[in-house]
Amino acid sequence: MIRLFVALALPDSVAEDLARLQAGVPGARWSTRDQLHLTLRFIGEVDGRDAAAIDDALAAIEAPRFELALKGVGEFGGKYPRALWAGVRDPGPVKFLARKIETALQRIGLPAEERKFVPHVTLARLRASPRGRVMDFLTDHALYAGPAFEVGAFILYSSVLTTDGSLYTAERAYRLR
Repeated sequence: MIRLFVALALPDSVAEDLARLQAGVPGARWSTRDQLHLTLRFIGEVDGRDAAAIDDALAAIEAPRFELALKGVGEFGGKYPRALWAGVRDPGPVKFLARKIETALQRIGLPAEERKFVPHVTLARLRASPRGRVMDFLTDHALYAGPAFEVGAFILYSSVLTTDGSLYTAERAYRLR
């Protein structure tokens, strides 16, 4: 069995920019450089045959290249925040690509993703972080705007859970036209 997800990799310049935001929240486990990406579709545990079918389905996707820039910050969890994230300035092209991926994966029999797609880069996972400090972080970085970059491919990653967080390996990149 292998645990898979599809994501966009971030260039070093964007990761370095995000690293400057990662401070000031007690109980935050900040994402490492290797953990920073924009997930397009979490797949989960699959066997080798399903992994091959997923690879074939993703390889058949045709979508245009696009420019992406991160903008703003937010949290998931509401009253009990559990994650901090950076958002996307113009989510249209990312959502288009995510829909193409979702359709391709459903065509080969994967169940539909039930959560609404919100394009973001996870900055930190939170554990009992004081809500006031989380709100301060959101206020302090509300106007965050990262450098734009060209997205020329999306990537199928494998993931291994460890006590120090997840370890990701890029299994295959799929070029955008």
